[in-house]
Amino acid sequence: GEDVVQAHLEHLREHGEEDLLREAKEVLAKSGSPKSGLEMAEPKPSGCPGSKSMTFDKPATSNQSTGDTPSALTHWPIQMHLISPMAPQYAGSDLVLAADCVAFSLGGFHQKYLQGKTLAIACPKLDSSQDIYLEKLIHLINDAKINTLTVFIMQVPCCSGLLQMAQQALAQSARKVPLKAIVVGVQGDILQEDWVS
Repeated sequence: GEDVVQAHLEHLREHGEEDLLREAKEVLAKSGSPKSGLEMAEPKPSGCPGSKSMTFDKPATSNQSTGDTPSALTHWPIQMHLISPMAPQYAGSDLVLAADCVAFSLGGFHQKYLQGKTLAIACPKLDSSQDIYLEKLIHLINDAKINTLTVFIMQVPCCSGLLQMAQQALAQSARKVPLKAIVVGVQGDILQEDWVS
């Protein structure tokens, strides 16, 4: 509907995609859509949904016992630009590829999802040279022979690029491994958890 089209136009503008925005306006004008002219031509300025400021009502204290909760992280580095697919910790491992915000949003990330697994993190919106990430994922699948790949993304639209990258890496790999997608809400709840391949 018109609201969806408007949202897409606003998204293109927010991300500086002026060429795509211009092309979209031309397509709308040619389609004869009743709102293809004035109202659709200039999207209302707004922020990307992933950048919208929000505050959550949370209890002041946790139900956890006092003291430090141990990290389940077993290796370093973890940022995709810094990891080596040939590092020994990745060989035959169950790899978790998480968007940067996931571990901060999901309170039990270490205890529930990272135990016994290896980790790589990335931001599909802000990181540059993501073609390197794709190459590394292909090497992790083919050469490190990871057993499984679990991709954690946030519910915001920009984050879906990380899952798309993982799917592309699997499509270009000689080996096939099971791929699980987990979508985390901005308040730390699991919105979706599915094996996608």
